[in-house]
Amino acid sequence: MDKRSERMLRVDQAGEFGATRIYAGQLAVMGNRAPGAAEIAGMATQEAAHREVFDKLLAERGVRPTLLQPVWSAAGFALGAATALLGPEAAMACTAAVETEIDRHYTQQLDDLGDEDPELSGHIAKFRDEEREHHDAAIAGGAERAPAYPLLSGVIRLGCRVAIKLSERI
Repeated sequence: MDKRSERMLRVDQAGEFGATRIYAGQLAVMGNRAPGAAEIAGMATQEAAHREVFDKLLAERGVRPTLLQPVWSAAGFALGAATALLGPEAAMACTAAVETEIDRHYTQQLDDLGDEDPELSGHIAKFRDEEREHHDAAIAGGAERAPAYPLLSGVIRLGCRVAIKLSERI
């Protein structure tokens, strides 16, 4: 396996792990009765399934996970809890922002991979489509009505881009 594919697996597993932690933080604050909680729980289940696939591929291919996983665990949970504290629309704004960056990231990976690794490409394409569904559900759930949506979205998207770059290498 080449270094590029190793970086892709490492960052994708980290991203899916981070997503599960964001949703865990949101649900810890919102509970299961808040507006949007059922949708968030459903998205969390999909993210956990994505993570399981990447965990398996890391193990099969002998790729180490990011050393930053403890940081992403705490940061993801804190981001999820903080956005949920701002309200259901802010929680959805978080999802919309994260999924915008993940769509961009997965699309770039697919372009970079071409036909080199059909197994990995297949998973990435499937997960990208599901992430797009999460984005659309978040917009439908009121993401753009969140307080200071442009600022909130921009900060979260920037954080995602930084996390991606760091997780590829560390």
